[in-house]
Amino acid sequence: MNSGLISQQSKYKGFLFDIILYLAVMFLIREIYFSKLPFIANGLMWSFSTLIVALWRMKVRNITWRDLGLQKPDNLLKSVLVTCGILIAIPILIIVFKQIQNLLPFNLAPDTSSQDAVSKFGDLKGNWIHFFTIIPFILLQSTLEELLDRGFLINWFERLFSKTSFATTIAVLLQSMIFGFRHSYDISERSITVGIIGLVMGIAYVKFGRNLWPLIIAHCILNTISMFGKV
Repeated sequence: MNSGLISQQSKYKGFLFDIILYLAVMFLIREIYFSKLPFIANGLMWSFSTLIVALWRMKVRNITWRDLGLQKPDNLLKSVLVTCGILIAIPILIIVFKQIQNLLPFNLAPDTSSQDAVSKFGDLKGNWIHFFTIIPFILLQSTLEELLDRGFLINWFERLFSKTSFATTIAVLLQSMIFGFRHSYDISERSITVGIIGLVMGIAYVKFGRNLWPLIIAHCILNTISMFGKV
């Protein structure tokens, strides 16, 4: 067998191993929950666990965060426009989904995220001190999700499917599906709306220079607005 072909097959197997390991840790670590700790602490523990795996596999593949887009934007105006575009596209697409939801041939479980927020973050109603206490951790979690779901997963899926002519499309779709499912562990309104967010973020990433900063900023703004609405 040609040595170049052997090398290519070895490379694909390597990225497949990385993804299986990463996803296994991502989902299995969520089975560990410290009830004496607040939800956000458990969430960060989950994210940092998958971050450690990502950092390990990136080091093995000699890939840096800079390679994945964590670098100063080349064009500040373009980055601002991309951020604004994300913030406009996401609510529009979610509204469209809400309008066509009744046309689906099956019923979706209702979105209970508003009710769940109290059990996860405590009662924020009128509690500005609690809001400003947890918002830095919400922003950190938002940043980690963009690094891992867009920066790491999209690039690893692309490499895994690089033999095909639509590897990027597969990568964007898979990461958005994983992103949506991970937030509710079912096929529900929430999993689809979160998946839409992941889809918009993924498209913005691959279409506009693969810089992570517009995505991170947009994600932080979206989560801040969401938390602000609960106060």
